[in-house]
Amino acid sequence: MPSPAPLTHLGIILDGNRTWARARGLPTLEGHRRGYDRLKEFGDWCIARRIPVITAFVFSTENWDRPPEEVAYLMDLLEGALTREVGEFDKRGIRLKIIGRRERLAPSIVRAIDAAEARTAKNDKITLRLAMNYGGRAEIVDAAKKAIAAGAAPESLTEESFRNFLYEPETPDPDMIIRTADQKRLSGFLLWGAAYSEFYFTPTLWPDFSEQDLDAALAEYANRTRKFGK
Repeated sequence: MPSPAPLTHLGIILDGNRTWARARGLPTLEGHRRGYDRLKEFGDWCIARRIPVITAFVFSTENWDRPPEEVAYLMDLLEGALTREVGEFDKRGIRLKIIGRRERLAPSIVRAIDAAEARTAKNDKITLRLAMNYGGRAEIVDAAKKAIAAGAAPESLTEESFRNFLYEPETPDPDMIIRTADQKRLSGFLLWGAAYSEFYFTPTLWPDFSEQDLDAALAEYANRTRKFGK
């Protein structure tokens, strides 16, 4: 049996925060807070397992349609992660990168993104990419606009050259994508890069996701043979 390919990029779709809160009679916002705490722990688990890159889907372009109070709380939570806790991320050797559209984000959040990325730019234990105001179709549309603006001739474009116009072309495609809360769909997550990703779905709600759950996903990945369409 071929040895499993190394896992260099792990995608994670964080689902189940609201369900977790409702099941406990707690406000929805408390579920998001617990989910954020879990993400910080998740980063440490991945550092211990020497996974170089994580991309976490934290806020989609469709999430703006949620109740205004919930959107405002999520924006505050994310801005807090980029400001009040950036020192902790830096201390732990985590490089922060944010992918997604910035035009609907508050100016204070955009400034926090720029500052957090600059402060952690030299860290090399792990790269934590937060997909924030992100949509997979939006990324491809934005890439097409960049290609046009750059004067790329349609006949000259290949899959390889088009990739250079994506949000972070230097980041390898995700080897595996985990989705929690028993949801079995991509919801627009990394559509270009996920072409040959392995998928792992778990019924565990994100705030309950444990180190043992991560190990179960990694064990499943190790038992798969990746064929990349061949």
